[in-house]
Amino acid sequence: MIKYLFSFIKKNLTETILLSFSLAFSFWLMFSTFSYHEESMLIATKAWSDFGSHIPLIRSFSYGFNFLPIEYPLFPGEPIKYHFLFYLFVGILEKIGLRIDYALNVLSACSFSLLMISIYLLATYIFKSKIVGIISVIFFLFNSSLSFIEFFKIYPLSSQTLTQIISNNTFPSFGPYDGKIVSAFWNLNIFTNQRHLALPIAFLLLLMFYILKQSHKNRKANYLIILLWGALVGILPYLHFGIFIMLYIIIGTLFLFLPKARLSIFFILFLGGVLALPRIILLQNSASPSGLDLYMGYLASDKTFLGILYYWLMNLGLSIILIPLGFLLAPKDGKKLFISILPLFLIGNLLKFSPEVAANHKFLTVFIIIGNMFSAFALLKLWRFQILGKIIVLPLFCLMILSGTIDFFPIKNDSYMTIVDYPKNKDVKWIVENTPKDSIFLNSTYFNHPASLAGRKIFLGWPYFAWSLGYDTNERARLMKEILGSTNKKIACNLLNENKIDFIEIQKTYPPDPNIPQISNLFSQEFSINYENPTKNLTIYNVKKNCYNL
Repeated sequence: MIKYLFSFIKKNLTETILLSFSLAFSFWLMFSTFSYHEESMLIATKAWSDFGSHIPLIRSFSYGFNFLPIEYPLFPGEPIKYHFLFYLFVGILEKIGLRIDYALNVLSACSFSLLMISIYLLATYIFKSKIVGIISVIFFLFNSSLSFIEFFKIYPLSSQTLTQIISNNTFPSFGPYDGKIVSAFWNLNIFTNQRHLALPIAFLLLLMFYILKQSHKNRKANYLIILLWGALVGILPYLHFGIFIMLYIIIGTLFLFLPKARLSIFFILFLGGVLALPRIILLQNSASPSGLDLYMGYLASDKTFLGILYYWLMNLGLSIILIPLGFLLAPKDGKKLFISILPLFLIGNLLKFSPEVAANHKFLTVFIIIGNMFSAFALLKLWRFQILGKIIVLPLFCLMILSGTIDFFPIKNDSYMTIVDYPKNKDVKWIVENTPKDSIFLNSTYFNHPASLAGRKIFLGWPYFAWSLGYDTNERARLMKEILGSTNKKIACNLLNENKIDFIEIQKTYPPDPNIPQISNLFSQEFSINYENPTKNLTIYNVKKNCYNL
């Protein structure tokens, strides 16, 4: 057995090294941005905002009861519009006894490692070169943007440059949030924040790899494998609906180009579509009127042709040249693959699927991941072009990964924010032990609410989260203001009961949070307290007990 294992490793040395590296790097990346110490969560400061949405979703499955139907715990009352399946798995792992950091990080790390492997496999197969596969993985980890220009504006080249890069803790450009042109979505921060993203992209790349291989086989397809792929496609909308759309665009285009694989593609897409139909219907029925719309130029502030071109020059860097060059030099399968992914770039620049156009980053991320396989192939071709090619390729390669290298260290050097968790957190402990698991709380704070940490739902979480998914946060905010500001107990109780609110949480902060509606004295004067934490000036009221006779 050992002799066979060593023989296999020797035969597949490149793949063994890549697998080992991908697992080691992925586990480091995920555990370095989210960990646990002394019954407290430690969340990297560059990840805390997204975790403000994901932790409540995980806890709604592990500590709460969020089924039949599954709802968004920061906007209860409607079926969930968010892709929840990844966080459901995490919640189940925590529910059966795995601590939340292990539950989330192990699944995240395995997903990210699988993505790296899938990039290698697809690039290696298309271009028949392990070198292209390895470089494609490197280009994935270290983005090719020109954000290094912003870095050198702050830190001009000097003898201290290497030290300044290694000690840096701020992204040089984090557009559009810092007003700069290079987007925040191309560095590794997107995968440490959106832990659910790596797995569906890996699934998409592996399906492309399978279809392309199938197109060159003369024997009949294995129908058991086709059924398995169809089933996986069917659950993809629950894992990531955007990737589901991309899959049908890419695989549907390959259907036109790969006659030998058409039967396999047809059955996979047909079965997947049938299984996904309930989710599609639900999302269609709950679609926001501000959803699909024409929107030119993605996040470019200048919507002229030259303005959009400049935006992508800054965001793609040398890839804006190397990707087309790789396409021209690519073999037939490579050209077919590129044509199938090109619509993703066009869609990302022409359409808006949600109120927040920045959400289009997923279309562009997939395009860039596959597009940089062509960049890697172009560099390999140049390298083989006598001595001149070798002289050109080395500086080009360094420029391709310079911004990504600089962007790596703000993640490595990040600090943590601490969230005291159950059972050390007294407020969370009381809620877990004294309220039904499917309770809804009217909240007076947004982020890391004790009810959210306890797996309960809150009436309105940070509005940005629900708004970006297409929920009517304006109406919910109006109701929240009306209830919290009410001076009439009967009116307040009617509104609480109409909106199926079980508990009211009031935490008075000084100065008052301007994002929270003004709170009247009605609750402190006419409602009996069920729980009180004087240290935090926090009180909780039971709606049923206080409104039973109204």
